[in-house]
Amino acid sequence: MCRLLAYLGSPICLEDILYKPEHSLIVQSHKPREMASGLVNADGFGVGWYHSQKDIEPFTYKNTLPIWNDINLPSLSRYIESNCVLGYVRSATSDQGVDFANCQPFNYQQLLFIHNGGIENFRKTLYRKIRSTLAQDFYEIINGSTDSEHIFALLLSHNQINKHRPLEYALRSTLLTLLEMAKRYQVQASLNIILSDGNRLIASRFATNSPVPSLYWIRNDPTFPKSVIIASEPLFKGNWIACPENSIISVGADCEMQIQQI
Repeated sequence: MCRLLAYLGSPICLEDILYKPEHSLIVQSHKPREMASGLVNADGFGVGWYHSQKDIEPFTYKNTLPIWNDINLPSLSRYIESNCVLGYVRSATSDQGVDFANCQPFNYQQLLFIHNGGIENFRKTLYRKIRSTLAQDFYEIINGSTDSEHIFALLLSHNQINKHRPLEYALRSTLLTLLEMAKRYQVQASLNIILSDGNRLIASRFATNSPVPSLYWIRNDPTFPKSVIIASEPLFKGNWIACPENSIISVGADCEMQIQQI
């Protein structure tokens, strides 16, 4: 299991969301409270963000080190400002290597994607099944070996097929496709996902079996006014609300939220 974080709202320095909260993503990397499996998230990390003034593709910073060992991120996080940030710390599955190709966030054009969870025995079960359904363009962009990157490629394929529909539709179609595959091949999958185009956040809390990994949201906290934060675990004391199990959460540019059951 990994730990996820997403912020959308008024521009802030990365330091404010990554380091300053009492139970920040840095703390969650070595002292998580609600991981369903594993003890620490020491197999790399990544941060993705969008320029707060220019409509350009997002930026990412990744490393295979534990996030607490990266000496550059503290300085970068005091300098970089953004209105949309995705962060991730990794606890690698045993058969998925610790290398840069497997570090999230994954990105394609304007989209950033992070995933917490996994597909049971991925290489022996749904690996070839997922790849056989991918559009050629997205088959070719896979650089690593993780189930997460294959899920992202599947989502991009669904989004291309339904390009006139909102991203929520592509995410829902992806989850239902994986649910059907998991049932057919009798494997379990947990699929907490957050994706963004810089203007919105779309997230899922979803699994084929209970328990579903934890995911929370908070809006307009006094420390982070005019914003929404979605995270695997609450970052600080406040009015955090657990995302409903098996749901899709949408956050608009005005921080209005919608929640739909799958």
